[in-house]
Amino acid sequence: MTLPDTSDLDRKDGTEPDRRWSQLMAAAQQGDRAAYDRLLREILPFIRALAARQHRMQDRVEDVVQDVLLTVHRVRHTYDPARSFKHWLAMITRRRSIDGLRRRMRLGSVELSDDRAYETFADPRANQVVEARDAAEGLRAAVASLPERQREAVELLKLREMSLREASRATGTSIAALKVNVHRAIKALKARLKGE
Repeated sequence: MTLPDTSDLDRKDGTEPDRRWSQLMAAAQQGDRAAYDRLLREILPFIRALAARQHRMQDRVEDVVQDVLLTVHRVRHTYDPARSFKHWLAMITRRRSIDGLRRRMRLGSVELSDDRAYETFADPRANQVVEARDAAEGLRAAVASLPERQREAVELLKLREMSLREASRATGTSIAALKVNVHRAIKALKARLKGE
């Protein structure tokens, strides 16, 4: 396959790079390593620009770029040269970028962010995240140690926020018994958490 000359590189409407990248990918699919190497070098600025739309920090942009390059390598056989390469690549970049955001959200819910990792703990506000996580763990353990009926009542009425009627139907327990179990559970939890 003959590759296009890139001396008149990119037209403003973007059709030229799309056609060239499509041809490079088609050649790469047929085993042309030079075409694949050239394609990867040419698409880097495009991927970075797309990733930068959703990530502000440069290291996160680079993480997305690396994920995209790995994905392109892994799924390159799925590309159809009759379709737009830019669109195919943009969809991969968008998905990897969203995956990166989700990863950050998951990590952010259990870890201190990079900028908080260097704080001194002399400031009481710096301890709030650690204390909140410890308190949540302590509460989970205390709830887990309750007798079964009390634990069930707390989980349904307080954690899942079911009404008394809904919880009664779900468990087959009377409303009065649920009220008693919740009252006893809360009393026991307060005592455990205070260390009594």
